[in-house]
This record gives sequence, structure tokens and C-alpha cells, in this order.
Amino acid sequence: MTVELRPTGVACNIQCQYCYQNPIRDADNVPRSYDMEAMKAAVEREGGPFTVFGGEPLLVPEEDLESLWAWGLERFGSNGIQTNGVLINDNHVRMFRQYKVQVGISIDGPGELNDVRWAGSLERTRENTVKTEAAIERLCREGMPPSLIVTLHRGNATADKLAVLHDWFRRLAAMGITSARLHDLEVEGDDVGSAYALSTGENMAAFSSFAAMEAELSTLRFDVFDDMRKLLSGNDDSSTCTWNACDPYTTRAVRGVEGTGQSSNCGRTNKDGIDFVKAPVEGFERYLALYHTPQEHGGCKDCRFFIMCKGQCPGTAIDGDWRNRSRDCELWKGMFRHLEDKMLDDGEQPLSTSPERRQIEGAFLDLWSAGQSLTIAGTRRWMSEGRDLAAVSGGGTSHGDIPHGDSDLGDG
Repeated sequence: MTVELRPTGVACNIQCQYCYQNPIRDADNVPRSYDMEAMKAAVEREGGPFTVFGGEPLLVPEEDLESLWAWGLERFGSNGIQTNGVLINDNHVRMFRQYKVQVGISIDGPGELNDVRWAGSLERTRENTVKTEAAIERLCREGMPPSLIVTLHRGNATADKLAVLHDWFRRLAAMGITSARLHDLEVEGDDVGSAYALSTGENMAAFSSFAAMEAELSTLRFDVFDDMRKLLSGNDDSSTCTWNACDPYTTRAVRGVEGTGQSSNCGRTNKDGIDFVKAPVEGFERYLALYHTPQEHGGCKDCRFFIMCKGQCPGTAIDGDWRNRSRDCELWKGMFRHLEDKMLDDGEQPLSTSPERRQIEGAFLDLWSAGQSLTIAGTRRWMSEGRDLAAVSGGGTSHGDIPHGDSDLGDG
């Protein structure tokens, strides 16, 4: 769990054409001010530590950022930020070091591969990309390599562009980048889908190429593949939120705090342009329904990867309806098959082909029906302890899942 602190909401200095926060901007739900004490009180209630998030969080005046990070360091021992990197300056770099700020940068590739992260004109967009690339290089030189978020789309991951993207990752690895997250595109409308979304075949080709590329990179890891291997192995205590039965009305792994101090959910599930207040009770109706609903009707019935995938992130659900499975189902099925084959070739038994899978599914159905959830590893432990629901911590807080950790679309 992390707290995403959003002083300026979805306000941003650039205009990514595919941003999942655009419905909120279209509804003009962009705050004009924030209350420092109310935000700190809300972070305390959530239990911190926090990541300053946006929109673009470096739009917050530097003196306020310093105040927040000084408080965060004293209170929680570290800080975080997710940014598009365009506005990083000398003073920001000083504060990153002084206040132990872990930096995440969202960028979709070098030069023209980042053009979809639009800044109003092609010239300004390219200038901003140069600034972001320079910020990444500087942070690496100064011993503070950022983590990266890269969204794959028609602007950077079609067959004619993949070689450029691969070479870029090799350069990043040589500079000291160790962690990168690859996102498939979250499609908010038909216009975005037709302009920027890869076909299932193109997505498979791109993701498979990066899975193969990991073998030549000694230090840089793409965490999406680590997650999927852990899930197939049943050792998923620290897997990312998108695989862990997220309730879109509570988003367990993402605890948002707005500039007024109001609590809110992960923006990836917000399809209405409104930051609804968090529901107090977590529910798992989506996952019970997906298990029983035939695939031709938007469900996951009889999918051998269901207990690993769980329909994936509700923010990517078919038709924007969280009750459905992910619109990218064929991509994730294909990647699970790819990794499953590799495990079998290596003499390992993936959960997807194990007789134990049915028992695990039954245990999850019991847990979800009781308003609880766990990781696969946690469920195995629970089963070994006699399947006593009273032994599962209330509210599903023992999952161990981690947030997607990005503002890949939301920081601009």
C-alpha cells in the first residue's frame, strides 16, 4: 500500500493523448488550491509513507514540496514522486537527495517515440522529451537512478519501432536503470483506441520481445514479467495490484489523498470524471462474477489462468465496465502461456497446470464470498492452517500487493 498525495489533482504541463485522467479534466474537476495541513492530516490517517502524484506533481511550488518532503522524511523516513521529468531542475535534484525522494519517471521512449506525450506542438513536445531524457541521465550520474514507466502503443511499439525502443532500454541499463514497468495502453474511448492502441498480435509481439530481452540485461528488470512468473509459481506475496482482485470503489493498494485532504481511489478506475470518496468496505463481486460468467459474455469462466490474472485491472475492463474482464485478456493469456511453456521446459510445475489449481480457486471463492482476499501464497498458507476465515485479517489487508506505482498516463 502507498499513499498517492495529489496536491494539484490532475493538473499537468503536458497533454498525453491517451491519459486515463482525461475524463476528470474533461469534467473540469481540477482543483485550484490545496491545504497543506489537511493533506498532512489525511496522510497520517492513511498511515503513509506517500508519493507526490499528479497530474504533474512538480507543478507544486518548490517551497511547498520542500515542506512536504521534510515532513515526510521526519515522519516516515523516505519520500516518493512520480513525474514526467520535464520540470526537474537543480533544486529538485537537491531535494531528491536531501529528503530521500525515490523518483519515478514516465516516458514512452526516446525522441519521436515519446511524441504521444504531447506538449501542444511537435517542437515543444520534442524539447520536453530532451529535458526528460536529460533528467534521467543526470539522476543516474548522481547515483539516484529513477524507476521508469513506459506505456506501449502505436507511437513506440509497432514492429518498425521496437528495435529503437530495445536499444534505448540497453542504454538505460548501461546508465544504471534497474526497474522499468511496461504498461499496455488503457483505452478510455474509441478515438484513443483507434489512434493509439496496438492490436493483440502487436501487443504480444512487443511484450514477448521484452520478455526475451531480459535475458541479455544483467540488472534491468521489467516487473510485469516478474509478477507473472511469481503468480504462476504461487509465490506472489509482493505482486502488483493489477493481479490482486482490486475493488474499484476502494482500490486497496492505492490510497489517494487529494489537495483538500479528501481520500480517493486509484485514478485508473475513475471513468466518470469524479473522484468518488472511498467506500469503507471492500467487495469482491467482480471476481465472483468473473469466475462464473462465460468468456463470451465478458467473464473468465474455465480460464486456467483466472486465479493468477483475476480479470486483471478493473480500469482496463471491457467497455469501461468494471464488472467485465480486461479488454486485454488475449494479451495476458498469451503471455501467461508463453511463461508457462518456459517453466514447463525448465522442469517446473506452474499452478495453471497443477491439480492444486482447483483447490486454490475454491479457497478464493470462499474468501471472496466472505469479503476477504489474499494472494495465492497467502491462500495456500490459510488452507494449510485449516481454512479458518476468522484467521484472515479483516478487510483483506494481508494481501501484500503493491500498487502499480505509476502515473504513466496521469503525470501528463
